[in-house]
Amino acid sequence: MIEPLPPQELDALRQLNTPTISNAIEIFKIRPRSEGFMDASIRCIFPEMGVMVGYACTATIAAREPAPPGLHVSRFEQWDNVLSIPAPRVMVIHDLDDPPAVGSYWGEVQSNIYRALGCVGTVTDGSVRDLDEVRELGFHFFAAHVSVSHAYVHLVDFGQPVKVGELTVHPGDLIHADQHGVLVIPHQVARYVVNAAAWVEQAERQIIDYCKSPDFDIEGFKALYKRLRGQP
Repeated sequence: MIEPLPPQELDALRQLNTPTISNAIEIFKIRPRSEGFMDASIRCIFPEMGVMVGYACTATIAAREPAPPGLHVSRFEQWDNVLSIPAPRVMVIHDLDDPPAVGSYWGEVQSNIYRALGCVGTVTDGSVRDLDEVRELGFHFFAAHVSVSHAYVHLVDFGQPVKVGELTVHPGDLIHADQHGVLVIPHQVARYVVNAAAWVEQAERQIIDYCKSPDFDIEGFKALYKRLRGQP
């Protein structure tokens, strides 16, 4: 496990939206620009809550049929596993049903349980429910579906890498999410992302301010753009 960031650095990450974080990560060239984030199937259910930041706790579920005989995954052990991850925590759950979202693992009860365990929200390619109650609780939901029932929902496994929204998430990954989507901040650059974001913002602000200026001139703009981006 990578040493977690101190609270003030996590708070600084919460002040930035996901596009800004994504732009900042690109500077370090440690992964392709087309990787590191979930696809549009995972949507923010409560965009008014703003940014969610936390360390991933992972699990898989199924709900279409009751758990098969002999399969017993202890919720107690899974809760202990959650507590082994640094806080703040984010549950990342893959729904194994095909198609998924037959039953929701997430509602008012589970959200209260995991909130007490130091989780600030969940990300799932399954479904969520009890939206009014969970919104009032202040627990973030990022999900592919909203559904009515919990059906036969049960844990299948926990503490292993899961693939949600075409992104593989490992236990302990640093999750950053808001109304735009969900991404993982690589641990090796996490401490430098805020400063990198400020550098990107400074360059972008010059472009925006020049475009808004009454003295806008296309040749002057081309020169500015080339100086900042190094592109013809």
